[in-house]
Amino acid sequence: MPPLTNSSAVVAETNDSRRGVAFGIGAYVIWGIVPAYWPLLAPAGAVEILAHRIAWSLVLMALITAVLGRWAGLRRLSVKGWAMVTAASVLIAVNWGVYIYSVNSGHVVEAALGYFINPLVSVLLGVVVLRERLRRAQFAAIAVALAAVVVLAVDYGRLPWISLVLACSFGLYGLLKKTVPLDATASLTAESVVLAPIAVGYLVWLGPAGTFHDHGAGHALILVSAGVVTAVPLMLFGAGARRVPLATMGMLQYLAPILQFSWGVFVMHEPMPPSRWFGFALVWVALVVFTVDALRSRRKSRLLAPVE
Repeated sequence: MPPLTNSSAVVAETNDSRRGVAFGIGAYVIWGIVPAYWPLLAPAGAVEILAHRIAWSLVLMALITAVLGRWAGLRRLSVKGWAMVTAASVLIAVNWGVYIYSVNSGHVVEAALGYFINPLVSVLLGVVVLRERLRRAQFAAIAVALAAVVVLAVDYGRLPWISLVLACSFGLYGLLKKTVPLDATASLTAESVVLAPIAVGYLVWLGPAGTFHDHGAGHALILVSAGVVTAVPLMLFGAGARRVPLATMGMLQYLAPILQFSWGVFVMHEPMPPSRWFGFALVWVALVVFTVDALRSRRKSRLLAPVE
């Protein structure tokens, strides 16, 4: 096969980048519309849904890992690596469980808030855990976000615990994932391997009290599909992240909470008094400051980078 010319290489790179953006959009759109999916699993409760999600994710990811030949990476994982996977597994299980509960109990907007503030929580974790230094704009964004949490706490009459648990668990999960030497597919498989015995044990213990056997084949198939709903967006995300810059994926990540928020407000008609709108407006201001600063920092780094 003849080598690509410069123009052909540019076209190929552009097409690959476009596919990456499409994969990223696909992942975040699925995560954004998933609030329409979890209520379909009623009358199963949040814990039962979570157990099925984990169990069927393992089945699907085991097949995919076998087809792709990725089991060797899991076998080579060290004891420390498995410890990191176990910690990440606990965090993602908490995140999934709280999210399912929030959707099925009418708190979609509060869940969306968690994913809006997640990037800011990740920056804060970088400061606390990795001793990274905050730029002034980042400090301002976090301060505005904290003010928003205070406003929303007053509005709700309590801390928005669903938002905080979702943001913190996913932020810590992302932090731990940086230490695990596995790609997205093998990593999700490893996490499923850790969690599946507990999930399957719970389903066995639940027995006749569960809804898998007594609510028809349609309900059983929807419970099985929870594995697909879990795995597909993660694989799309992994494919997108390999093809486009991290900054681009960072911009796309806001698609999910925007869609979740829209579903909660305009479809589920969750209450949004003026004080709550004000709290969300503060969050959006913080995200604008954060995003603009990130883009400027990236542009500055590229300009200062040595030309090879």
